[in-house]
Amino acid sequence: MATRERPLSPHLQVYRWQITMTMSILHRASGVLLALGAFALAFWLLAVAAGGESYARVADCLASPLGRLALFGFSLALVYHLLNGIRHLLWDAGMGFGIPEFYRSGWTVAVLTVVLTAAIWVVVLQGGAA
Repeated sequence: MATRERPLSPHLQVYRWQITMTMSILHRASGVLLALGAFALAFWLLAVAAGGESYARVADCLASPLGRLALFGFSLALVYHLLNGIRHLLWDAGMGFGIPEFYRSGWTVAVLTVVLTAAIWVVVLQGGAA
């Protein structure tokens, strides 16, 4: 049986990079990070339940520069995934299907993610809300 030349699906090298493509990839990646973060949260809860010494070790780990970086990444993924999920819900409701709206909502999610994550960390680093 002779092999036929079949057309290949286009991929990233064919398309011009767009914000919609970036937002889709980041939404999937943030979902994976949140799933991993859920395991870390469960580990933290187990340490709380185990008592003071276990909790102190985990708290020291989270207070380290690497721990804070992980917490920052988790909060960034959480805020992004939430905002982009709201964007998807609006699409499910039939809103924002024009090309300009796709770009506007994408940039809005990107900017709000940075602003809200920064605001959360300003509050956290100042020791909590008043």
